Amino acid sequence: MQNLMIDGDRLWQTIMETAALGATADGGVRRLTLGAEDKQVRDWFRDECEAVGCTVEVDEVGNMFARRPGRSADALPIAIGSHLDTQPTGGKFDGILGVLAGLEVFRTLHAAGYETEMPLMLVNWTNEEGARFAPAMLGSGVHAGVFDKAFADSRTDADGVSFAEAIEDIGYRGTTPIGQIRFAAMFELHIEQGPVLERENADIGIVTGVQAMRWYDLAIRGREAHAGSTPMDMRCDALADAASIILETQTAARSLGAMATTGQLSIISPSRNVIPGHVTLSLDLRHESDEELDRLEAAVSHLIAKLCGERAHLEVVWNSPAVHFDPRCIQAVRDGAAKSHAATREIVSGAGHDSVYVSGVAPTAMIFVPCKDGLSHNPAESTEEDQCSIGAQVLLETIIAYQSSMVSGDQTFQRQS
Repeated sequence: MQNLMIDGDRLWQTIMETAALGATADGGVRRLTLGAEDKQVRDWFRDECEAVGCTVEVDEVGNMFARRPGRSADALPIAIGSHLDTQPTGGKFDGILGVLAGLEVFRTLHAAGYETEMPLMLVNWTNEEGARFAPAMLGSGVHAGVFDKAFADSRTDADGVSFAEAIEDIGYRGTTPIGQIRFAAMFELHIEQGPVLERENADIGIVTGVQAMRWYDLAIRGREAHAGSTPMDMRCDALADAASIILETQTAARSLGAMATTGQLSIISPSRNVIPGHVTLSLDLRHESDEELDRLEAAVSHLIAKLCGERAHLEVVWNSPAVHFDPRCIQAVRDGAAKSHAATREIVSGAGHDSVYVSGVAPTAMIFVPCKDGLSHNPAESTEEDQCSIGAQVLLETIIAYQSSMVSGDQTFQRQS
């Protein structure tokens, strides 16, 4: 077998090229789902995939699938990819590194004239971030049957624009039926978005799973009253209740080894000299164990009931159970990292990814590369050029390792119906 090496300089140049699409003055990227900048990068992605001999299909929620043929034309493809959308304060690497590393794999194979036994597929999932349309990972969730098309179409952004309106506006309502495209396996390369790999001087994180995540909306009713004439012991301050809940939830999370975050907090009809009478906030709770997350949820529910009683309403808006990735795919990542002479560490992802939902319909695993100071969802998000190169090389070797295990194994690799 010929020695296939990705071109790290070319990959880096491509990362910088796409960072210009939605670039912000502070060096970040703002490329919200189904906006003008998203259309630009989608058009670019289609052109680049077609330039290396791929055919590109788009499904009914805008997921993009670029197929590279293999010798076994009727075999299910091995998929790689991630997402091209960003947070409002996004960086150059979150999500798009996985897509561009996949493109670099395709470019390397194309330049070498290398034909894989199984077809390959490069995927751009729609609305992974959930920054414009909630919930996150919407496109992969629809593909996996977690959500349906009607649910996706009904999502609205902060300006009241629906997903259905937005996808039609940019011309990316595809015709491929949802879920029709199937994979033999899926591999996703991503920055860690945490500090562990950098702290331990590891080149590659072999991701064995993703922790459980739950999102909640909490509404608290108090009583508006004058800030100067209402005694402290006669107040019903919704914001003070919210502050207590936030702090005590974080204390409970620490005691269980979990994570708790409030990223949204609003006072309804705020005024400087009025005691807040109606507050809404978000809660994001996470743990590697579903059982431990149940315990945290119970503790938070008890806390809210104790402080607010019927004045509060807690609603679950997203529940993603803990995910354990496919052992055979994980072994392929180990083999790919060993072939690339990369220093590795096995790790559980603290963030959600499209692979969470895809793992429900296809064998799946992830590959992490370090990011500086563990910083992500920030314009200063940074990963070194050589780290991107190593990640892409491991991705290439992983695909080859997985294909070899499928072709040479006892079982016949899956074929399309």
